[in-house]
Amino acid sequence: MELKIISWNVNGLRAALRKGAFAFLKEQDPHLLCLQETRALPEDVPEIFPEYTHQLWSPAERRGYSGTAVFTRLAPLSVHRGIGVPEHDREGRVLTVELDRFFLVNLYTPNSQRELSRLDYRMRWDRRFLGFVCRLQRTKPVVFCGDLNVAHEELDLARPEANHNTHGFTDQERRGFSALVRAGFVDTFRLLHPEGGHYTWWSVPTRARERNIGWRIDYVCVSKALRETVREAFILPDIQGSDHCPVGAVLDLEPGAA
Repeated sequence: MELKIISWNVNGLRAALRKGAFAFLKEQDPHLLCLQETRALPEDVPEIFPEYTHQLWSPAERRGYSGTAVFTRLAPLSVHRGIGVPEHDREGRVLTVELDRFFLVNLYTPNSQRELSRLDYRMRWDRRFLGFVCRLQRTKPVVFCGDLNVAHEELDLARPEANHNTHGFTDQERRGFSALVRAGFVDTFRLLHPEGGHYTWWSVPTRARERNIGWRIDYVCVSKALRETVREAFILPDIQGSDHCPVGAVLDLEPGAA
């Protein structure tokens, strides 16, 4: 079976819904929809996406902040919120859904902020998240997706020379992503699209999307064991409603396995 995953940092779910931002779902029809920066509780947005029989949420303790959600037609074997570290789990940044074939991890990585005021926290996060997905991987393969708040390589942003000390492109953050690659995780988009010029986030005040002056900071990554199942990896830059755009992948799994 082919399984389509779409991931999107919606920069506020209620605002995205008011803008009609999810009309594209009818055409794309993903099996798994992973949202980040929802900033909402389930009761704030009742009766959305009725085609998804399983609607799973991980809101932040602080109302109107952060948060993740997964909408799926596939029945989960288990659901886990957080990574088991209280310092990190208060913000609703990780939601893990166990399926028959793999763990799906939806994440919203902390931003190290302007002036790098949260860079130390971000480095602790990166180490803890790496340990978390590596532990999962010992049981079965992992697919993780979301806003990782880092452009890994120079071709992942339009102006690397001007941003080497900018949050999201520091050496420390890039090494954090490299550690995931060394641990056996595959960036599905880069696997199939080795060229640059593809971005997932653009500055709204500067109207950067119109000029395609952006950053690729949203990913779908898979364990090496699933590398050969990757049939498509895509970015949907024309979908409006957030400063990010949706990204996705299609995995070709054997019949009955998900």
